[in-house]
Amino acid sequence: MTMKKYEMLIGGAPAAPASCEWFESVNPFTAAPWAMVPRGSKADVDRAVAAARSAFYCGSWRSMTASARGALLRRLADLIAADAARLAEIETRDNGKLLAEMRGQLNYIPQWFYYFGGLADKIEGRVIPIDKPGVFNFTREEPLGVIAAITPWNSPLLLAAWKLAPALAAGNTVVWKPSEFSSVSALEFGELFEKAGFPPGVVNIVTGFGNEVGEPLVTHPDVAKIAFTGGDRTGEYVYQQAARGLKHVTLELGGKSANIVFDDADLDAAVNGVISGIFAATGQTCIAGSRALIHRPIHEKFVDRLLALARTARMGNPLELTTQVGPITTRPQYEKVLDYLRIAKEEGAVCQLGGSPATRPECGSGWFIEPTIFTGVRPDMRIANEEVFGPVLSVIPFADEEEAIRIANGTVYGLAAGVWTTSMRRALVMSERLEAGTVWVNTYRAVSYMSPFGGYKRSGIGRESGMDAISEYLQTKSVWIDISGNTPNPFVMR
Repeated sequence: MTMKKYEMLIGGAPAAPASCEWFESVNPFTAAPWAMVPRGSKADVDRAVAAARSAFYCGSWRSMTASARGALLRRLADLIAADAARLAEIETRDNGKLLAEMRGQLNYIPQWFYYFGGLADKIEGRVIPIDKPGVFNFTREEPLGVIAAITPWNSPLLLAAWKLAPALAAGNTVVWKPSEFSSVSALEFGELFEKAGFPPGVVNIVTGFGNEVGEPLVTHPDVAKIAFTGGDRTGEYVYQQAARGLKHVTLELGGKSANIVFDDADLDAAVNGVISGIFAATGQTCIAGSRALIHRPIHEKFVDRLLALARTARMGNPLELTTQVGPITTRPQYEKVLDYLRIAKEEGAVCQLGGSPATRPECGSGWFIEPTIFTGVRPDMRIANEEVFGPVLSVIPFADEEEAIRIANGTVYGLAAGVWTTSMRRALVMSERLEAGTVWVNTYRAVSYMSPFGGYKRSGIGRESGMDAISEYLQTKSVWIDISGNTPNPFVMR
């Protein structure tokens, strides 16, 4: 099989890696390589950052009006929309997520660029009625400089859009490092920037491994900010390294989200919501509702319905639109999930469904794990506290609202939570008291370019999407102008 050999994007042109080395990208469904990805290094990072810095300080990007930047972003959005079907298929081959979901994401991604394209010329300072007579004071909102965007393997293009759209709308330039496990879609996506008319060097893409590309990018002295999505341990390390250079950071990290079902909930809707929260995307999403907290009066009935629906999940080729659960994206992640299945059983959790690799014929040679549901889970178990990032659900009973809140808030994470109830009072109380950046009531896994997204506690720092996101890529300058014509005492602060 002949595999396409890709190049990076540096300074507006395809670039071979300085090492002259490539590595294989593996299709998770077939467990076979299908593309060759450049193995970048510090030398490539240096080239990319230099190109981004030059574009920021010296190129036409710096002198471009905000309205013109916005027009470029909207033109890019048009190109993404026209190419969505092709990019979705590439992403599915690269990371094994369902084609149906990838098509949905790719058709939605243009909205981030339309939205922030429209916001680009709405970035305004303000005039401050300062308390000093004879002085005019105003503020400017200015871009930070070179942004390092580091994206994970589970939704590469969607999560890149969350970073690139506000960063570019604010006037920054970007060096983008996609995950080594899902770089092909990023490199194909990168071709659209030139077609849209972006000046060379405004967006650069360097592929490779974390220690060879990610770390040199994070620590580079000319990088002003790191926007990172990934696991909390890696995020902690990124934060530490960024702190050495006093860099700005946005970190969207892990989660152990609670999907809380009360006895007054619409049970059919709640069952669908709990299934969607954990088995959609094969559980490989930071917002996975991996803990189902079920009100004791309905616990047994709810679990029966949950198991009945989960048993109908269709596994197989993610390129087939009828498939509902695809493979685990990487071999290391597959082995990690299997380790957690073993740990859960050793802790005493009761495996009601799955709990093993999937050996169905339709799963081929890929890295599949059966949708798994554990009951008898205690809040102190590892399976109830640590992020598994796979199709593994822990069911935990609770007695009342206080216990539900205590259990839900009882982990180091705080990315998301779901609440299923028909009580408006309960919905408002729970949404107030849950320590999570997103709380869904009677729905789950809903995101929008218009609404801020991010975590509490170890789930991250900063917000992506919505108007909040643009401020993450700006810095405020205060300007003072003397209009009195008087010469003040030079030895006294004015």
